[in-house]
Amino acid sequence: MKIVKLTENVAVSAQITPENVAEIAAAGYKVLVNNRPDGEEANQPGNADIAAAAKAAGLEYHYMPITAGNFPGPDFGQMRMLLDDTALPVLAFCRSGTRCANLWVASRDDESSKQARALARQLGYDLSMSTP
Repeated sequence: MKIVKLTENVAVSAQITPENVAEIAAAGYKVLVNNRPDGEEANQPGNADIAAAAKAAGLEYHYMPITAGNFPGPDFGQMRMLLDDTALPVLAFCRSGTRCANLWVASRDDESSKQARALARQLGYDLSMSTP
């Protein structure tokens, strides 16, 4: 599992497994956000299994699946609040981390948007979902 920090309090990752959750909690994250729809790919760990592991590890867990077709999704307002809460470090994951990085960029205000976009591109993320 590779965690990519976008800020001191926000990071993204590719698909995780329930076995990764204890390591995520040990790394100091308090909130785990799943931006990947169940059943998107064969053998993908299910939301319920990851949610149970998050609960066991004491993490706040949110299932907010999005696709390119419904970006930024119906839970975007709540996602934005989670990403802005500096008291609770967040790790968001999807298949590759790209959707999560796009959500982070889209959630930034006009002032910080350019910096966020530049950082995410530098880290190798395709930002076509969040491009206006």
